[in-house]
Amino acid sequence: MRQIWKSFRALYFASLMMLIGSGLLSTYLALRLAADHVDSLWVGALMAANYFGLVLGGKIGHRLIARVGHIRAYATCAGIVGAAVLGHGLIDWLPAWIVLRMIVGLGMMCQYMVIESWLNEQADAKQRGVVFSGYMIASYLGLVLGQLILVMHPQLGLELLMLVALCFALCLVPVAMTRRIHPAPLHPAPMEPRFFIKRVPQSLSTVLGAGVIVGSFYGLAPLYASQQGLTTEQVGLFMGCCIFAGLLVQWPLGWLSDRYDRALLIRCFAGCLAVAALPLAIMTRVPLEVLFVAGFLCSLVQFCLYPLAVAFSNDHVEGDRRVSLTAMLLVTYGIGASAGPLLAGVAMKLFGSHMLYAFFSLCAVILVWRIRPKAVTNLHQVEDAPLHHVAMPDSMSSSPLVACLDPRVDEAVVQEQMQTVVPEPEVDPQPPEDEPAFEGPPQPLGPDEHPHDLSRARP
Repeated sequence: MRQIWKSFRALYFASLMMLIGSGLLSTYLALRLAADHVDSLWVGALMAANYFGLVLGGKIGHRLIARVGHIRAYATCAGIVGAAVLGHGLIDWLPAWIVLRMIVGLGMMCQYMVIESWLNEQADAKQRGVVFSGYMIASYLGLVLGQLILVMHPQLGLELLMLVALCFALCLVPVAMTRRIHPAPLHPAPMEPRFFIKRVPQSLSTVLGAGVIVGSFYGLAPLYASQQGLTTEQVGLFMGCCIFAGLLVQWPLGWLSDRYDRALLIRCFAGCLAVAALPLAIMTRVPLEVLFVAGFLCSLVQFCLYPLAVAFSNDHVEGDRRVSLTAMLLVTYGIGASAGPLLAGVAMKLFGSHMLYAFFSLCAVILVWRIRPKAVTNLHQVEDAPLHHVAMPDSMSSSPLVACLDPRVDEAVVQEQMQTVVPEPEVDPQPPEDEPAFEGPPQPLGPDEHPHDLSRARP
């Protein structure tokens, strides 16, 4: 384990800094708008724009990486994200903030793709599970630390935006200084939406519901806590406590997922969420102790839905389609996370801040109604189902390439789906008898070429 941390510390540090900046930015923008008495609909629109950018980045990222290579793509996106973050401090026009928020989401998705493809390339097949766990810890820890910064610096000035931009500048350093060769080129995995809608409809419904709930939580929970009378320090503690619950529950969730029916677990956890959210949904003013306890319990449950749905869907999809399945799940999650903050924002604007948790409870009730364990036919269940549960990183901090790190996915399948097929040049099968086979000296680099360029990195 120590050797793995040493081998991947640069990529883990890059992920940590990215998520510190992302987590701080989301909470800062919500609190900044709350201090300016802006409608909750705008707060929801900002988070929706972020998730829309993440979904869009899943398509653009492949093209950018294929065009300029992993290091240059990562550096480009880190620079763009840093500039977009600082743009929030230069412009007070909310429609411009929505565009900037979308740019941040798009750039971060490209960064996720670079890091995850690099982790997969460098990880040994037997170590992918441990590497995956390290990535998950770095992701959640970054989100928690981003909230705790507000405890140490509660003033909502431009210095917090500078700190976010600083995080995105620092995440660039370990990737830019690497001496390793680029990972293999990538191409998008086909999503096959019709196939998956027919094959795993209940999993997709759960992922959509999880996106609606978690997207609304990240975008609007800081606003809800602020309108409950919490100070900036207390809002940071509340958000950090809730996100930490999401990390804490992953290991017991894996134990349950491997021993009990996953459809039944999804339905049970959705029911628990509907009940746990009721106190915060009913009371317009909540005592501080009740707010922290109920928020922690809701987060324990709501962060279980997406990992369970991923495991449940993988049980019913063949190994050669699991990369495509992950892309489909993340797009579905992104759609839900884009719509959720808008819907919850409207409810909060019309009926009050407590409607956020009433919205969570309603979504959970819909999932209880939608998920029916008895309707699972198991006609397409894979032979070794249930597959070993893998604790997924928070779905706002991963790309479709996260499937490459899943130890349940065969490495050969990953390489086949994620590498571009490069036609080999036509050569004579054997050299002439009177001339020995000889590889000439390497050609010198041109003025515009880079030693890590993809076209020269691999044949």
